[in-house]
Amino acid sequence: MSAHPLTLAADPTVSTADLGSLLAARQDDPASTAPFQLVDENGDLTAAGQDLGVDLELAQVLHTDMVLARRLDHEALALQRQGELHLWIMAWGQEAAQVGSIRALRGDDHVFPSYREHAVLLCRGISPADLLRQWRGATHSGWDPAESHVHINSLVLGTQTLHATGYAAGVRLDRSDEVVMTYFGDGAASQGDVNEALNWAAAGTLPVVFFCQNNQWAISTPTATQMRTPLHVRAAGFGLAGYHVDGNDALAVHAVTQHATARVRAGEGPALIEAQTYRLAGHSSSDDPKRYRTDDELAGWQAKDPITRLERLLRNAGVSERHFSDLEARADTFAVEVREQAKAIHGEDLAVVFEHTYAEPHPVMQSELAQHLARRDGAVA
Repeated sequence: MSAHPLTLAADPTVSTADLGSLLAARQDDPASTAPFQLVDENGDLTAAGQDLGVDLELAQVLHTDMVLARRLDHEALALQRQGELHLWIMAWGQEAAQVGSIRALRGDDHVFPSYREHAVLLCRGISPADLLRQWRGATHSGWDPAESHVHINSLVLGTQTLHATGYAAGVRLDRSDEVVMTYFGDGAASQGDVNEALNWAAAGTLPVVFFCQNNQWAISTPTATQMRTPLHVRAAGFGLAGYHVDGNDALAVHAVTQHATARVRAGEGPALIEAQTYRLAGHSSSDDPKRYRTDDELAGWQAKDPITRLERLLRNAGVSERHFSDLEARADTFAVEVREQAKAIHGEDLAVVFEHTYAEPHPVMQSELAQHLARRDGAVA
């Protein structure tokens, strides 16, 4: 998988403004608080989008990625409600931030996710079965990081940023030009681990990009309550390059990530990207967002849906209807595959847990194992 380039507009009357210059100008302008956009909520090109142009082929790839990722999300939540998965962490609304960023990386760039980056995993070729194995309770992880260059999910909030920083130190020692990417949410940004990782990465000029999906809610705590200064502004205090992008604009996310990654790969130090997005569903299948969010707030963000936005751009650009009909059929087929693969996942017998809990035999564990085996074999009603 290679990164797609951002192409310039074909209209010769449009200026070919350099993305780096645009971003630098925004960083130098204290009044520039709005996140960087190429495509607005209506699917129209912004001034920056008109200057830089957009790659319609890339846009179709990202649109496909997002549609399939959301279909996985819908099917997985249904499976959880049916008792087929123990838990599910939804990412509805955050698809653009994920696919735009991961598609800007090289295939050998290593990724450290949290627990919500399902679209990232799909883009790296991880199958639904391997993605869902953990949530079905069959194993601690379902894929080999050495093959996908994606580390296993981290359920401890923010710890993956330290893992990424340590890995990036190894990349530096190997004198490789690999870039490390780690994802985290606005809630994790308040964790000590994340702040330590930012400091160590900057102090060591390590090749790592910190990608924050600011979905406005740390479970039930709003971002405005959690932090008084935007995260991308705080980056400068640690010594990182900071970027602020519309996380519902897949093309803008791709462009900013591509730019930031190129700087990091060139040895200019780590970067932090804050993508402003929104979690349209609950924090997890165990959460009820209606208890802390208003209908008006949700409706406002639904109008900014990243999939709808990119579809409007593609339709306005004259992309063939076949793209949309073929994608709909592909998503239906994919949904069937998700259900079939999920139900085919079977873990080892629970008895193996007792074999690995203590290094030496333990009388209480032996008693519990005997009770489990009796129940399993039908000796106990």
